[in-house]
Amino acid sequence: MSRILLIEDDISFRTMLCVALRQMGHEVIEASEGSHGVGLYQTGNFDLVITDLIMPGQEGIETITQLIKAYPSVKIIAMSGGGRTTPDSYLKMAKRLGAKEALTKPFSMQELNGAVDRVLAMA
Repeated sequence: MSRILLIEDDISFRTMLCVALRQMGHEVIEASEGSHGVGLYQTGNFDLVITDLIMPGQEGIETITQLIKAYPSVKIIAMSGGGRTTPDSYLKMAKRLGAKEALTKPFSMQELNGAVDRVLAMA
C-alpha cells in the first residue's frame, strides 16, 4: 500500500479520486489547495503526490516547484482540465518542472491507475 497526497480544490472530484485510489489499495491524505498540500508533505511520509494545477490560493505549478526544490526525489502526477488556455500547456509546464506524469481531465480510472502504477514503480 502506498501513501498518496491528493491536492484538489473541487471537493466532488477529490472525493471521487479518494474513493478510487482507496479501492486501488492506497492510503490517501487530502488537501484542498497547494500550500496546505506542501505543509502536509513536510510532515508526512508520502510515496506520491497527485495535484491539480488550477486552484484558488496556491496553484499546482507553484506547488510542484516548491516540492521539487525541497524534495528533489518527490514523485508527482499533475492533472488539469485547463483554465484560460488548454490543459496541455499547463501539463507540459508541469512535466518540465518535474512532474512524472500528466493527466488531462476528465480521465478514466484506468488512466489514473496506470499513471499511479508507473510513477510508483520509478526508482
